[in-house]
Amino acid sequence: MLSLLWFILILGAIVAVHEFGHFIFAKLSNIYVYEFSIGMGKKIFGKKRKGGETEFCIRAVPLGGYVMIAGEDVEDEKIPKDRQMCNKNFIRRFLVLFAGAFNNFVFAFLMLFISALIYGAASTKPYIGEVADGYPAKEVGLQAGDLVLSIDNEKIHNWDTALVKLQTNKGETITFEVEKTDGTIKKYEITPVKETDKDGNASYKFGIATRYEKEYGFGKSLKYACNKFISLFTSMWDTLKYLFTGKVGVNQLSGPVGIYSIVDSQSKQGFEAILYLVAYLSINVGIINLLPFPAFDGGRILFLFIEKIFKKPVSKKTENIIHTIGFMLIIGLLIYVTFNDLIRLFR
Repeated sequence: MLSLLWFILILGAIVAVHEFGHFIFAKLSNIYVYEFSIGMGKKIFGKKRKGGETEFCIRAVPLGGYVMIAGEDVEDEKIPKDRQMCNKNFIRRFLVLFAGAFNNFVFAFLMLFISALIYGAASTKPYIGEVADGYPAKEVGLQAGDLVLSIDNEKIHNWDTALVKLQTNKGETITFEVEKTDGTIKKYEITPVKETDKDGNASYKFGIATRYEKEYGFGKSLKYACNKFISLFTSMWDTLKYLFTGKVGVNQLSGPVGIYSIVDSQSKQGFEAILYLVAYLSINVGIINLLPFPAFDGGRILFLFIEKIFKKPVSKKTENIIHTIGFMLIIGLLIYVTFNDLIRLFR
């Protein structure tokens, strides 16, 4: 029950932060907002301030949420034209659409900063921790304390970027450039070994463990939050790139069930792990929503730029059809990913 509560609170907080971004920028632009909802499906609670125009709702299914804005999809004859989103200028509409993801990024940064203030700021430099016996890294000469400078000639500044490259490796030989503890620079070519678990799932191991050292103080915490935010953002983009190039399969994605499993695992490790998970998921939500795909904020922003370039908006009917198709594809992907999550869960 505790894990379920954490799951609802974490997703609820991330969604609320995202939707509040759309809401507050709509209000700042004097756009009429019908509803601010957390969750989907049947309404279980609704409240409208006395004299206010927006109804604040909690809905039955704790996944997602939305802000219903006048003139976002179609014009409403009951609302003054100057209070509808479609009649606002390019900048105001862009900011309303972008603000959700922006809020997620700010929220993630704050979670990382608060975590570092309370628990210490872990160094993001990719120092190698333990090097396991019997694995390729040990055999070629990598040692604990070596600093990874590059992998396959691509500069590495943090473990997040390095781990994406290592975890998406399918058995290819990788060139590591490291700075040894005595200051010398050396290169090593390492081919990971294939291991198969009891369920038949294959993975490729180098035999390297990460090492993090903690520092304390306001300045160190601020620096950590900046560096960690950038590294998580970069690793997420790398993962998306590998997804589109086929290096990461769709079957490796996680849906609500997979996220619940992660929340369950992290909640047992303490509040520090929860704060990190909130930051990680918030960055993910922000980036995914900015993808130029129909039904996402990024898809709507794309149509906004098309209108700006061609000096003429795409017809609302056409745009809504495209967004509907995109939404159905997302639902299909969500069902597929959830099915895979359930298979992994009950193995």
